[in-house]
Amino acid sequence: MSKIQITSFFHEPTFTVTYVVTDRATNSCAIIDPVLDYDAAAGQISHEFADKVVNYVDKNGLTLEWILETHAHADHLTAAPYIKEKLGGLIGVGDHIRRVQSTFKAIYNLESTFPTDGSQFDQLFVDGEMITLGHLDIEVLHTPGHTPACVSYYIEDAVFVGDTLFMPDYGTARADFPNGSAHTLYQSIRKILALPEATRMFVGHDYKSPTRDHFAWETSVIEQRRNNIHVKDGVSQADFVAMREARDATLAVPKLLLPAIQVNVRAGQMPPAEDNGKCYLKIPLTVKS
Repeated sequence: MSKIQITSFFHEPTFTVTYVVTDRATNSCAIIDPVLDYDAAAGQISHEFADKVVNYVDKNGLTLEWILETHAHADHLTAAPYIKEKLGGLIGVGDHIRRVQSTFKAIYNLESTFPTDGSQFDQLFVDGEMITLGHLDIEVLHTPGHTPACVSYYIEDAVFVGDTLFMPDYGTARADFPNGSAHTLYQSIRKILALPEATRMFVGHDYKSPTRDHFAWETSVIEQRRNNIHVKDGVSQADFVAMREARDATLAVPKLLLPAIQVNVRAGQMPPAEDNGKCYLKIPLTVKS
């Protein structure tokens, strides 16, 4: 039996998977990529989905040690602060979040006091850093490309890859966000696929595929190496980059990108309240040529 128990919660509005990873020996757990419910039309946040995760932790008598972000997401708002308030734990992310913060501080013209040193998070991880979960080790792997700050979490016989890879029949993440790179993404994927073949892999999203009528989010290193439609063994970096860049040029902007990023670079905190006591999100306007 594996030393860890993995429980998945699928947020269908954003096609995101939140994971609770538990050390069976100690009942210590980590939550990976928690989601905050957000109604963009109403400008309203709620906690129905996050409460499902909180209730699971409470019901099973678990102790939350970590709330782990794989990156600053562009497709959902993180529920990390809400979960920390309810359950405790430390919020962690890769140390390259500072580069993402600097980039988006300029894009959103955030307040001058907004820090770009990552201090909104409890801990910033460097590549190869080992952190503990109960009696177990978690290895943090810097896997940039989708964003410069993406990390994967390697725990026992499982790796949680965020948006870097999807299910084999769906492919790989886009690499056209600011400071993203298809070249770098390919190198990160090869780093992940160098893990032992039997390593279980848990992806951050699933959108189904043209050949599948159900959602799925667990695969393995060997399945990805054999069957990933974008980057299986034998696909060269040049061919991957050409495919990825051509595909990215056709993709629409994620529906929640503009609100999500400016919240997620704050580790999930809302912007400072204005003089009427309300918080506001910015929508930068551009003129389409």
